[in-house]
Amino acid sequence: MDVLVIGAGVSGLTTAVRLAEAGFRVRVRADQPPSRTTSAAAGATWGLHLIGPDTRLAGWAWRTHAVLQDLAKDPDTGVRLVSGTEVSRTPAAAPDWSQALADFRVCRPDELLDGFTSGWRFTTPVVDMPAYLAYLTRRLAAAGTAIEPGAVGELPTEPLVVNCTGVGARGLVPDPDVDAVRGQVVVVQNPGIDEFLAEDTREETTELTYVIPHGGHVLLGGTAERGRYDLDPDPATATAIVARCAAMLPALRDAPVLEHRVGLRPGRPTVRLERDGHVIHNYGHAGSGVSLSWGCADEVLALATH
Repeated sequence: MDVLVIGAGVSGLTTAVRLAEAGFRVRVRADQPPSRTTSAAAGATWGLHLIGPDTRLAGWAWRTHAVLQDLAKDPDTGVRLVSGTEVSRTPAAAPDWSQALADFRVCRPDELLDGFTSGWRFTTPVVDMPAYLAYLTRRLAAAGTAIEPGAVGELPTEPLVVNCTGVGARGLVPDPDVDAVRGQVVVVQNPGIDEFLAEDTREETTELTYVIPHGGHVLLGGTAERGRYDLDPDPATATAIVARCAAMLPALRDAPVLEHRVGLRPGRPTVRLERDGHVIHNYGHAGSGVSLSWGCADEVLALATH
């Protein structure tokens, strides 16, 4: 069966890989190459971030966790298993998903940074997104599928279509429930950091603080600005991000800046993953696109098969 996947971010590429390797004749069309998608700007650590409640999430997330753990055995994928800490300025319990990890433990008081009253440690898959998107593109090519450049103005009437357009679904479907949650990050030279560190921000806020090492560089975040669609890095925002991260890890204060990245997360009250006639929708993953990618791709495959 012929399938057209629209979108070449992590959801589109993962879905296309899963379908192509299952024997479907897959085409991928996207107005932006993988390196210029929102996915390329992501942190990215496995976990449920900036996403509303949905009973389906745990199954998709843990399926993805299993795949990422396996991919971490190959350094060319850009996936590694990294230990680190989440901390909170107020007394807080860890999210259910982190408590379920095998080496989860609550931090001792002497392990907490000044100003923080609770925290927890765990090991999780961490993904260097440019490298990972390149890996998925190579895997897709090995299955006989290339990415066709080109914008899609409306959903085609044939063949089977998988809509992985992220925030673009707002206009394409159209779906007014989709809104951008703008994220900006700063990439700096790694001064010797080998563990991630993040402030627990389950309460809605525009300012996030996280430090994610990727070998020779470290990704510093971030923001979550709902309804903001511009993609130009904001210098004042970048300065504030570095300052927040350096307040937790002073070694970052003078780390040379290598790059600024901005992406638009596809915010939505719930993920839309369903079949509507000849179209399968797979979008609205907010800040958890990487963490849900393989589980959602498996569900798309099931919907395409039946």
